[in-house]
Amino acid sequence: MRGIITTLVFLFISLTSLNARADILVLVHGYLGSANSWEASGINALLDANGWKRGGLISSSPDAVAPVYVGPGQDADNKVYLVDLPAEAPIVVQTDQFLGMLATIQTMHPDDQLIIVGHSAGGIVARMALVRGQPENIKALITIASPHVGTSRANQAIEATDESGPFGFVKSFFGGSGYDTLRRSRGLLFDLAHPHPGSLLYWLNGQKHPDIEYVSVVRLNPVGFAGDELVPGYSQDMNNVPTIQGSSSVIVTPAGHTLVAQDGTTLLQILERMGDSEADVTDAVS
Repeated sequence: MRGIITTLVFLFISLTSLNARADILVLVHGYLGSANSWEASGINALLDANGWKRGGLISSSPDAVAPVYVGPGQDADNKVYLVDLPAEAPIVVQTDQFLGMLATIQTMHPDDQLIIVGHSAGGIVARMALVRGQPENIKALITIASPHVGTSRANQAIEATDESGPFGFVKSFFGGSGYDTLRRSRGLLFDLAHPHPGSLLYWLNGQKHPDIEYVSVVRLNPVGFAGDELVPGYSQDMNNVPTIQGSSSVIVTPAGHTLVAQDGTTLLQILERMGDSEADVTDAVS
């Protein structure tokens, strides 16, 4: 009798462990953002209140006291890691650093699956990492307002900061801090411009992507059309990437380009549905 009870207890523990396999949420900020973007918006607080505890922060900043800051949620079933990338650097530079950060997280938690969430340019960094580095144990990619097929705003910024020609010095002379920021970011802006032969997005969008779950969070502007003030709706939808077409679910949220607390609610809904294989996460997109 004691042997039967022991066996049943062992089976119960084993099945519970299988069902309770932990996931890790990795949050990637966008252009001119930082890891604090997820805190300042209230997203992290909402995730933490619903069981996704702060696992830590991985920083690329040379001023960081340590590259990895361990959070209070290290022992939680589900954890959130923030990454701090050089937000003005070209996509490839950010991607290489991000791949190292993913490797660090996977070394610390080898049995956990990772769900990557990228906001704006962070979604492109995440996609580039999946294609270029092919990291293992990636469960899903969720992007929020990311310019997957480029944005005319990047093209406009490139043109506005072009200092070639006889009058180029005038732009430099009258430019302020915002102009200087755009000048420093020109490599990134070229990466986020509309795809054309030889561009990063043209190459990336033609590459085979891993067979994971994809979710595109698309903004809805006040007029009722998909898109926001920086990225049009069709560009935020990963289904418009030829090698992902038909594989991404789409969720429409009424907001501008920046992160808002409501994005935390949206993420929780997506994560809940990911736990139910029969759930359909796709909403209608205008």
